[in-house]
Amino acid sequence: MNTRDTASHGAFQLTWGRPSGMLTLRDWLAHLARTGRLATIDRPVALEHELAAIAKRLDATQAAFFTKPGGHDVPVVSGFMSRRAWIAEAMGVAEADLLKRFRDAADQPIPSKEISRAEAACQQVVHTGGIDLHKLLPIPTHSEHDNGPYITAGLVIARNPRTGVQNVSINRIQVHGPDRMAILLLPRHLYAFQKAAEEAGDALDVAIAIGVDPLTMLASQAISPIDSDELEIAGALHGAPLPVVKCVTNGVNVPAFAEIVIEGRILPNVRELEGPFGEFPKYYSAQEAREVIEVTALTHREKPIFHTIVPAEMEHLLLGAIPREATLLAHLQRSHPNVKDVHLSVGGVCRYHLWVQFEKKREGEAKNVILCAFGAHYDIKQVVVVDTDVDVHDPAEIEWAVATRFQADRDLVVIEGAQGSPLDPSTTVGQPEDAPPHLQGVSAKMGLDATRPVVYASHVFTRVRIPGQDTVNLDELVAADNAAFDSYLGGAHG
Repeated sequence: MNTRDTASHGAFQLTWGRPSGMLTLRDWLAHLARTGRLATIDRPVALEHELAAIAKRLDATQAAFFTKPGGHDVPVVSGFMSRRAWIAEAMGVAEADLLKRFRDAADQPIPSKEISRAEAACQQVVHTGGIDLHKLLPIPTHSEHDNGPYITAGLVIARNPRTGVQNVSINRIQVHGPDRMAILLLPRHLYAFQKAAEEAGDALDVAIAIGVDPLTMLASQAISPIDSDELEIAGALHGAPLPVVKCVTNGVNVPAFAEIVIEGRILPNVRELEGPFGEFPKYYSAQEAREVIEVTALTHREKPIFHTIVPAEMEHLLLGAIPREATLLAHLQRSHPNVKDVHLSVGGVCRYHLWVQFEKKREGEAKNVILCAFGAHYDIKQVVVVDTDVDVHDPAEIEWAVATRFQADRDLVVIEGAQGSPLDPSTTVGQPEDAPPHLQGVSAKMGLDATRPVVYASHVFTRVRIPGQDTVNLDELVAADNAAFDSYLGGAHG
C-alpha cells in the first residue's frame, strides 16, 4: 500500500500482452478510467481557456479527457500524472520507493530498440506536404495572457551534432503558423545542440513526440549528462528496451508508440517573438525573440490523442519534481550518507524550495548539507534541513520544525549573488528589461538549519506523542451510526 496517499487502487501490472510489453498512454488512461480517475468531457469545449479551466478544476483528482475540443476530431487529455501516488503506481512501486526506482533507472539505462516504420504506431498516418498544425491538431491556449496556442507536453528530441547522441526534453512551443513554431531554449542540453549546429551554419533536426506513457514522460526530465539519451532511462523504467522508430524526414529516433510526432528543424540565425506565457512559478514570462522550428512532417496513430499539460498545475510540477528529487537525493547522499529523504515543495513550485531529512551526528553538519544542496542545482533557492522525526512531505511538519528548532541569528545561511532560475520573477527586480543573459537569474540563496542540537537537556526537544496513536484501529472502534449517542441523551438534544 502507498505510504503517503490513502487512496489505493491495487497493483498496476506492467505487462500488457503485446509484443513490446510496453505501457502506453492508452493503457494508462484505460487503467485510470477503470479506477474512477478519468473524467470524460463529452461536449464541445473551446480550445482557448475553457479546456484548460476544466482540466485545472479537476487537477489532482481526475485526468480530463475531452472528446470534442475546439471542433476537432482529435481528443485532448490532461492531468494523467497529477499525483505522486499515480506516478508510483505506473512504476509498480510504493510511493516511498519512487525516488529510488527512478534513480536506479537513471543509473542503469537500457538501450532502445529500433523497429520498422510498418510496426510503429506513431507513423500509421503520415503528412509531409501542406501541413497546417492548427487544422490537424487541437492545440490549446491555456492562461489568460498567453500569446496564442502552445504545445506544452511535447518531448523534444534531437541529436548532439558533434556526437550523434540523442537528448530528450520538454520545452514550451508556441505555434505561430501552419508549419512554424517558436521554442524556448534554456541553457541546457538542447540549447547546446542548437548553438553547435548554428555555429556550423546548420539547422538542427528535431522531433516533438506528443502523447507518450507516464514513464517515458518522467524519463524525459532526468537530470543526466549531456550525452545521455533519456529514452534509455525510459527503457529502464519499463524494464525493457523502449521501441523507437526513425523519423520520416530526419534521423531522429522517437518513441514508436507515441500518439503524435511533429518533425522539423530549428533554423539557424532565425528568431521570432514568443510569449508571454504562464510558466511554472505561476507568473508570466516575457515576450522575447526565440529560436524557430520549421515543420517538415506530422505523423500520428489512427485516431490519435493529444496531450496537453496545464502550466503550473500538478502534472507540470511533479514532472519536474520527481526526477530532480531523485538526483538531489543521490547527490547529497554521496557526501552526506545520513541524508534520508528530500522533497521539493509544491509551495516552492517544485523547483525552488528543498526540504531535507537528515540524521545529524555532529553540530555544523546541517549547514554543510545546505551548501551541498545549493551546488547541486542552480534552481534551488531555499533549503530547510530537518531531523528524521520530521516528515519532509508535510508542510505543517516543516513549519513546526522551523518554529521550534530554528533561530535566525545562529541557524540561517544566506548567500548573495548566486545563479538562480531565470524564470524566477524576483531575480529581475532592479534589472533592466533588456538585461544581457549573463545578468539574468542572479539570486540570493537562503538555508535554514531546523535540526535539534545533537545533545540537549532532558525532554526539551522530545516530541509529544500519545502511546498507541499510530496503531489505533478506528474502523473497529467507531460505530457505523450515532445510535448510542442518541440513546444516551434519550433523544433530547436541547
